[in-house]
Amino acid sequence: MEEYIVSARKYRPANFDSVVGQSALTTTLKNAVKSGKLAHAYLFCGPRGVGKTTCARIFAKAINCQHPTPDGEACNECESCQSFNEQRSLNIFELDAASNNSVEHIKKIMEQTRIPPQLGRYKVFIIDEVHMLSQAAFNAFLKTLEEPPSYVIFILATTEKQKILPTILSRCQIYDFERMTVADTIAHLKGVADKEGIKYEEEALTVIAEKADGGMRDALSIFDQAASFCQGDITYAKVIEDLNVLDSDYYFQIVDLSIANKVSDIMLLLNGIISKGFDPGQCVAGLARHIRNVLMAKDPVTLPLLETSEGNRQKYQQQAVTAPIPFLYKALRLLNQCDVNYRTSGNKRLLVELTLIEVAQITQADDATPVAGRKPRRLKSLFHNLIGQSRPKTAAKQVAAAVTPSANRSAGVSPATATPATNGDAGVSPAAPSSKYDPNNRPVLKSTTPGGTPEIGLSWKNVREMARRKKNKISLIPGMLAPTDPNMKNIATDNQFTQQDLELQWMSMCNRMPQKFSGIATRMKNMNPTILEFPHLEVVVENQIQLDQMSVIKGSIVNTLKLYLQNNAITLEMRLAERQEQVKILTRREQFEEMSKQNPAIDRLRDLLDLELA
Repeated sequence: MEEYIVSARKYRPANFDSVVGQSALTTTLKNAVKSGKLAHAYLFCGPRGVGKTTCARIFAKAINCQHPTPDGEACNECESCQSFNEQRSLNIFELDAASNNSVEHIKKIMEQTRIPPQLGRYKVFIIDEVHMLSQAAFNAFLKTLEEPPSYVIFILATTEKQKILPTILSRCQIYDFERMTVADTIAHLKGVADKEGIKYEEEALTVIAEKADGGMRDALSIFDQAASFCQGDITYAKVIEDLNVLDSDYYFQIVDLSIANKVSDIMLLLNGIISKGFDPGQCVAGLARHIRNVLMAKDPVTLPLLETSEGNRQKYQQQAVTAPIPFLYKALRLLNQCDVNYRTSGNKRLLVELTLIEVAQITQADDATPVAGRKPRRLKSLFHNLIGQSRPKTAAKQVAAAVTPSANRSAGVSPATATPATNGDAGVSPAAPSSKYDPNNRPVLKSTTPGGTPEIGLSWKNVREMARRKKNKISLIPGMLAPTDPNMKNIATDNQFTQQDLELQWMSMCNRMPQKFSGIATRMKNMNPTILEFPHLEVVVENQIQLDQMSVIKGSIVNTLKLYLQNNAITLEMRLAERQEQVKILTRREQFEEMSKQNPAIDRLRDLLDLELA
C-alpha cells in the first residue's frame, strides 16, 4: 500500500511561484536573490498557516543555489539544491524555538556560525517561533545578530511579533505575511482536488475556506477530513454535516422573517436549529456575520469585501435589496450586544430569543395596542392619554377646595355648615354660583409644611396653621427641621432646658443644615453656645467672617432653637472672641497626645494593641 501523505505536506510549495496569496513578498525575495543584495537577518511574521516557514526554506535554498534562474528561483539541479531536497544539506539549519529556547541552544548555534559553509556561499539559520526564546537567550543571540559573519544569514519566523524585543526587530528586515483570502483558498483547493481526482461543489469548498479563517494549512487539513467523509465526492450538504456548520440558508430565512415581523416563525426556526445540536451563541455570531455581508452587498463599492463564492454573493445582493439599512444597523448592534452578554448570561437561550424578538420588531409599525408576539410600541403615549383623562377631575377638585371658603363667606354661610362639592358637580359649592367664579382671576393658595415641602389641597386646618406661623413670624432654612417631626404639634412655649439640652439641639441643627450651608455648619459644630441668663443664649465666634455668615441666618437659628427647645422667649447674642478666649484647633495627633497626658492608660493600650496613629 502506498504511503499516505497529508495534503498540507504533499502540496507544500517548492518555489516562490507556487506560494499562494503572498505575491508581494515573494517578488521582493526573488529580486533580492537576483540582485545579490541580501540582508543578514530577516523576520517573517503573520498568522499560522500562511507560508512563513515555507518561504524561509525556499529562500534559503535559492540563496545557496549554484545556478539560480533569471527569475530568482532555485534550479533544483545543482548539488546544493539536491542536498536540500534530500534533507542532507549542511548549510541550512532549522531550530524550533518553542522547544529549544534556552541559552545553551543559542550558544550551540553561535558556535556553528564560526565554521564557513562547505558547499555554497551562505550558512542559513531558520529559527521558527522565535518569540518563544527566553530573555537570556535573546540577550545571548543579540550580539551575533548585530554583527554576524559575512557568510551567515538568519531567517526568523513568528506568529507574535509584539513579543520580540525591539532591539531584535531593529536588526531585521521585517516581512508581514497576510491572511489567505477565501478566493485564493478556493482556487488552491480546486487545484488540489483536480490533482487528487476528487469531485467537489464550489459551495462546499467555500465552507472549507471560511472555516480555515485565512490559513492555508488549516484549509488543506479540513479538505482532507471532508474528502475522507465524502468518499471522493465533496458536497455542500456533507461538508456542513461533517464540520458541524450551520447552513447559511437559515440566516437568509431569519433575516426575511425579521423584515416581515414574523416572530413566531423565527422562534420555531431557532428551536429547530437548537434541536440539531447547534449552540445558540453560534447562531447569533453567524447571523451577525450574515447581516454584515448583507450590509456590504448594499453598495457596489463594498461588494468586494464579501469573502464568499459567486453564488452566495448573488444571494446577498438579492436580500440587500429588501433589507433597509436602518434595520441592518440596529440588528448588528443588538446581535453584538447579545454576543457580549452571552458568556455571563444564566439563561442563554432566553437571551438569544429576546434578541431575535427585538430584531424582528425593528421594522414593525407603531401600534397603540399590543398584539400577540409584539411589544407595545407607543407605551409612553398611552400613559400620556391616561394622565390627560384624569387631570380634569383632579383640577376640578382643587378649584372647589380653593373657592368654597370665599364663596361661603360671600353667601353668609359659616365654614361649619358649608356643604362639600360632590363628584357629580363641577367642583363648585351650591352656595357659590358658577357665574361669580372667574377662572382667569381666581386666588392661588399655597400651603407648605414646616420643612418647606408643598402640601396638596387646602383645608381649614392648613389655613389656621398658616395664620399661626404668620403671627409668630417663624422663618426657617429649608431642611433644618427633623424629618421625624414634620408638623411640630403641641409645642410648649415656656419649657425649661439645660446646657446639655442646648448643646444637643445645637449639634442636631448643624447636622440638618442643607448642603449649601455645609461650610458654616462645620464651623458651628466647633462652637459652644452657653446660657447667659435663662433663656438668653450666647455664642462666641472666632473671627469676623464667621460672624457675618451667621448673622445672615441668625433668624433661622433662633427659630429652630425655639421649636426644638420649646421656648419662645429664647434670644441669641453672637460676639467675637477675645484674644484670651481663642482656642487653638488641635490636630488628630495633638488631640491624642493631650488625651494621653490626661489618661496614661490610653498610651499603654496603644502599646498593647501595637497600634499606629494614622
